[in-house]
Amino acid sequence: MTVVEHLTELRNRVVRSFLFIAAGAVVSLIFCKDIYHALQVPMLKALPPESHFIVTSPFESYVAYFKIALVAGLFIASPFVFYQIWRFVLPGLKDNEKKMVFPFALLSGVLFTGGALFGYFVVFPAGFYYVNAILDGTGIVMLPRMEDYLGVALTLLVAFGVCFELPLFIFLLGKLGILTSAHIKAYRRYVIVILFVVAAVLTPGPDVISQVLLALPMWILFEAGGLSLKLIKHKN
Repeated sequence: MTVVEHLTELRNRVVRSFLFIAAGAVVSLIFCKDIYHALQVPMLKALPPESHFIVTSPFESYVAYFKIALVAGLFIASPFVFYQIWRFVLPGLKDNEKKMVFPFALLSGVLFTGGALFGYFVVFPAGFYYVNAILDGTGIVMLPRMEDYLGVALTLLVAFGVCFELPLFIFLLGKLGILTSAHIKAYRRYVIVILFVVAAVLTPGPDVISQVLLALPMWILFEAGGLSLKLIKHKN
């Protein structure tokens, strides 16, 4: 394929991805309020009893619901989006390997959604607990603004989802010949440090517990990716 043909294919796959996301967002608008109530739970559990969120502008709720619908649409459409990505970046696969594009796209969607769920159920409760615990004894009362909280929560959910794509990203680099199991072995200690730094940046709280809760799964996923490189070498 020429450069122009590659760019044309990229454009077509990007357009398809956005259409899938838009369709998912439209569906999500129906359940937007329910999704928002669910997103509140980790913070509300960490706040004192009878705490609540606030808005400071008349149209803030509309913006918040639009953000929720867009991110929810991304998660709904994630298998289709990843299918477009895999079809674009792996055009040189063998015939028997091309059959794995759909399963890999489905697995990518599962890992993406699984990362977000892990963040919601495991990291959020610990992180938001320490965010509020640090205010004990200061006389400061936290009244979280709806749009600010959603900005943080939704960004973290997407970030957790992306982090859980690590093994498939390593597998992709292995198929392209950029990364090998020898590289994994040589740079493992540095990668582990980077993973803990990334976890420290992404977690909502300043505590070590929430950072470790994210770093350890990423470490396991990294090792799983390294194992896939050994399988690639064995098949070759």
